[in-house]
Amino acid sequence: MADTEHFVRDDVRGFLDMLEQIGGKGVEEVGAVEGRNQMRAMGQIAEAPARPMAVRKDLTCPGPAGDIPLRFYDPLDSREAGPCVIFIHGGGFVIGDLEVYDSLCTEIAHQLDLPVVSVDYRLAPEHPFPAAPDDCEAAARWVATSPAELGREITGLVITGDSAGGNLTIVTTNQLVNEPAKVPVIVQAPIYPVASDTTHHNSLRDFAEGFLLTRAAMAWFTDQYGGDAGDPRHTPMVGDCSNTPPTVVCTAGLDPLRDSGREYAAHLIQQGTEVVYLEFPGIIHGFTTLRKAIPSGQKDLDAFLDAIRLMVERYR
Repeated sequence: MADTEHFVRDDVRGFLDMLEQIGGKGVEEVGAVEGRNQMRAMGQIAEAPARPMAVRKDLTCPGPAGDIPLRFYDPLDSREAGPCVIFIHGGGFVIGDLEVYDSLCTEIAHQLDLPVVSVDYRLAPEHPFPAAPDDCEAAARWVATSPAELGREITGLVITGDSAGGNLTIVTTNQLVNEPAKVPVIVQAPIYPVASDTTHHNSLRDFAEGFLLTRAAMAWFTDQYGGDAGDPRHTPMVGDCSNTPPTVVCTAGLDPLRDSGREYAAHLIQQGTEVVYLEFPGIIHGFTTLRKAIPSGQKDLDAFLDAIRLMVERYR
């Protein structure tokens, strides 16, 4: 049962109560394949419908271990030169795919009025670290070249993603700061990211169970992903985060990862990066893809995308 000491919104409480009644096993009990099926099934019942798009097509780009599947969205059939959003999905580096995040990508494209490329990077445990960051970096560099397949002239990148995808957002941005791509990252926007060592955070202790993402699942994801926590492409805050582009970070108030996002935003602010930090109270990890089940999360997503839009307008 969710901890009553913390503010929980009514629609969040209803969703958590429903999950408790259903029961079911955690991803750490069922494994990667069934965990992927569970995430797809959850999306089908809990996520808002996709927005209509003028362009929605599947593509591939060259990657370090073969072609990387992508999905390209644009609310317009054609547009003038401008930025493109790279979206990197969550799921603990183990679950999640283009379909689970399809509606969210259409929402981002619609609200920002920008093209979006969603990256279907390789997943652990079949492809442990550094397969995911390798693929995300390759995809971002490819988009930056304005490839013919997009039919768009790209002038800058906006990189965003949630949870594990928030981690990969920061890692990819850092790589493109260290070794610039053909166009710059103008804004990065991690959503409840894994940015630092989460094991010492109060939020991990406070929300270990009963708030969708559990401590047990997080530990299992970490084991599946592998890699060295001291590597900045694994834990981005251990590396050099100077020269980070303007950043929008959001967290959920009832999320075991909340303090990691807080810590990262504070770290960037300390070094003089322009940062908008939004912490949404009373809501859980994963709310951006649970908008049918938790309708109040739509306003939080709106606020997050508004902040990105304003930041993009300043730097495009």
